[in-house]
Amino acid sequence: QVQLVESGGGLVQAGGSLRLSCAASGLTFGDYRMAWYRQAPGNQRELVAFITRDGSTNYADSAKGRFSISRDNAKNTVYLQMNSLKPEDTAVYYCSGYHRDLGSGYWGQGTQVTVSS
Repeated sequence: QVQLVESGGGLVQAGGSLRLSCAASGLTFGDYRMAWYRQAPGNQRELVAFITRDGSTNYADSAKGRFSISRDNAKNTVYLQMNSLKPEDTAVYYCSGYHRDLGSGYWGQGTQVTVSS
């Protein structure tokens, strides 16, 4: 059974930092492209950043220069370091894994990030 478990969310003041973690189990982690998405109330879920199997990264414009995605294949974990947080970053953040060849994808349950002004 595949599980993606996010942690690290919370309440932070504007300008602060948080580090999200997503621990994966039940899959060959290194074979998956991992990503972070977020969804604010009333909004669609949007891609924040992803990291490929070989470590290449890509960021939404809103995340560039402030967020950093990384992975530790030995720990089956993907991270999202978020700096200079803004109130508009408030959302539920979801971890996602996608295997291109198998066409399979998985989601975590989400972790709430709230940035106060």
